[in-house]
Amino acid sequence: MSSLPIENNKQLLDRVSKILEKGSQIEIRNLVHSLYPAETAHILESLGPEQRAKIWEVIPPSVMGEILIEVNVEVGSGLLKITDRKDLIAACENMGSDNMVDLLHVLPEPLLSQVIETIGAQNRSRFEKDLRYGEHTAGGLMSRDVLTVRSDVTLDVVARYLRKRGKIPAGTESLIVVDRTEQFQGVLPLSQFLASDPHSKVADVMDNRGIAVIYSMPSRDVVRLFEQRKLLAMPVVADDGKVIGRIAIDDIVGAIREEADHSLMGMAGLTEEHDMFAPVVTSAKRRAVWLGINLLTAFLAAWVIDLFEDTIQQIVALAVLMPIVASMGGIAGSQTLTLVIRGLALQQVSSGNTMSLLLKEVSVGLVNGLVWAVVVAGVAGFWFHDMHLGLLLGSAMLINLVCAALSGVTIPVVLDRLGIDPALAGGVLLTTVTDVVGFMAFLGLATLFLL
Repeated sequence: MSSLPIENNKQLLDRVSKILEKGSQIEIRNLVHSLYPAETAHILESLGPEQRAKIWEVIPPSVMGEILIEVNVEVGSGLLKITDRKDLIAACENMGSDNMVDLLHVLPEPLLSQVIETIGAQNRSRFEKDLRYGEHTAGGLMSRDVLTVRSDVTLDVVARYLRKRGKIPAGTESLIVVDRTEQFQGVLPLSQFLASDPHSKVADVMDNRGIAVIYSMPSRDVVRLFEQRKLLAMPVVADDGKVIGRIAIDDIVGAIREEADHSLMGMAGLTEEHDMFAPVVTSAKRRAVWLGINLLTAFLAAWVIDLFEDTIQQIVALAVLMPIVASMGGIAGSQTLTLVIRGLALQQVSSGNTMSLLLKEVSVGLVNGLVWAVVVAGVAGFWFHDMHLGLLLGSAMLINLVCAALSGVTIPVVLDRLGIDPALAGGVLLTTVTDVVGFMAFLGLATLFLL
């Protein structure tokens, strides 16, 4: 028995691009029908609007909903604009309840209200309740497809219940144990269930150390619990402790990617929901905000340079060497900034260890500053035949690398305590500090000792 090789995303995208160039609707349809929804979503995010529309028009309504919950928000909004309302309603009717909730989260008004009106009073009430859970919380991640058993019954009763039920939720590796009032008690691993005496009570063989999370817990904290405790699934409870759902490992994978995308895109002042092929004007407007902020900080650095205009005019070599100090400080600060932002995201940085981290990073900056100060001092002294100039350059670099380390720790910690995303604003502030300190140190020392 043989199997076809599995294509990676790049190979799949290359194949789609070649088919689109040919313009064969039959080939496009056959390819799309052979893909999983997540693979189709990746292709749609990787194509321009015109090619995206060609793919979307051959996608059957039965899988439209599953694809819409996989693409990012901006791409999904664009697809909704070219989707027939009847097809979208039909897509919702074919979806499972959990996927349906995910889709409702991304539907805009008035389309959201129209879809909810078509799904029946009972479902409408439940979906409206589910929509109240924050998208980036345990409640937003959970599935309602949950299997509970009572702690006061025997394993034989549980076995008969499961046989009568016919199937269990996908990915189930343990049963959730509750009492008579549906309060969470623990979990019953299937391995323990199968290996125990059928006449034993659930309470006697269940794992009392099993944990449940409250529906309002942020998704990043849920991800951390899964990682630290090597979980495959976890119950979700309401404020009163009653089990209302379950989060499985497949729900967590998407949350992990979102966190990673957010950190990466935030460094550039963007969000993970931006369409890579958004219109030029739209993309330009978004980036203009942070370019404008950066321009203001650049003017601040230029103002510092202007303060030493007379010094630069007398010693032209200073203008040549100035960028070295600012550049080295920027790189060193970015290294520290990235380390601390990651630590904050993983909750490894707290008030108890911030000072230790600060001292360690400043020490690193001091060591690197001394090493590279000697190097640049020697190079600059040989280049311009002036060891005094080289020593001033090395001293300024040492000062800037220490300040960069100090800023790389304090800026993200302060921003985090103020409720501002460090990944979004930290880089701009750090660049300002390293530029201003670098120019001030180098030109200030030159003014004091060379003139």
